[in-house]
Amino acid sequence: MVSTVDDVLLRLRKNVESVVYGKGDVVQLVLTALLAGEHLLLEDVPGVGKTLLGKALAKSLDGKFTRIQFTPDLLPSDILGSGVYHASEGVFKFHPGPVFANVVLGDEINRAPPRTQSALLEAMSEKQVSVDGETHPLPEPFLVIATQNPFEFEGTYLLPESQLDRFLLRIQVGYSSREAERRVLASHQSGEPVDHLASVVTLAEVKAAQLATRQIKCEDSTLDYLQDLVEATRTSSELRVGLSTRGALGLYRACQALSLLENRDYIVPDDIKRLAVAVIAHRVVPRGFAAGSDRSEAEAIVNRLLQKLVVPA
Repeated sequence: MVSTVDDVLLRLRKNVESVVYGKGDVVQLVLTALLAGEHLLLEDVPGVGKTLLGKALAKSLDGKFTRIQFTPDLLPSDILGSGVYHASEGVFKFHPGPVFANVVLGDEINRAPPRTQSALLEAMSEKQVSVDGETHPLPEPFLVIATQNPFEFEGTYLLPESQLDRFLLRIQVGYSSREAERRVLASHQSGEPVDHLASVVTLAEVKAAQLATRQIKCEDSTLDYLQDLVEATRTSSELRVGLSTRGALGLYRACQALSLLENRDYIVPDDIKRLAVAVIAHRVVPRGFAAGSDRSEAEAIVNRLLQKLVVPA
């Protein structure tokens, strides 16, 4: 029996939500990034479930999963791998690092200095790693889920603009509701439920769902609305840097994925409105601020721009 895309997504969502309680909207955004074939940045205070969410998605997929704990002394070679000399053969051989996986969870990515953070840049944009003049392709599908604490926390570094731009979505997990937290307390009495989570979706099914995402259509009026929003970020007096073409394409891809998750084969303006902040806010720079340094101000500006635009019928 051949699984439909809807069946695959339902299995995946149910499996993740079996250990991540009361976060349906956040889970939908995580699946949006997966379907779009892009990377995800989870930003929030410690202890609200960022790592749990990343592990739940990774363990739901029948692929290789690695976790990298970013620390101030982490080196690029600790992520990418390095050449190791084999004395018996008199040659250097490349030993892959933990980035060679289908899902890479980069925990507290902003605890490492920018040089180490940037080691992921080629991997995230080109899905390959270059070491010692040789290029090594990464497995497919390839997804980086990074978590970070708010930059005001001690011992954190701002992510470089080029690194931020490689994340399709930046989202907050938020505190749990009282009811959801009650379920967490009850389910963790004897251990971590996510440790026993089984995979429910194959890599072939993920690739098929990603291909189906690219078939989602967008009518001219809706595409005009998307471009009006992009242009508004570039002409806004409140922003020093607007959305790039890569960012515009990211918004388009995210809207395709959200449409598929909601059983539609076309994008609607509401998709753009729902995803605008998560896709755009970390890519634009408010006047008077460094890139990524003031999340709330960037989000408020994007929301104000949305309110000024005429939504197509």
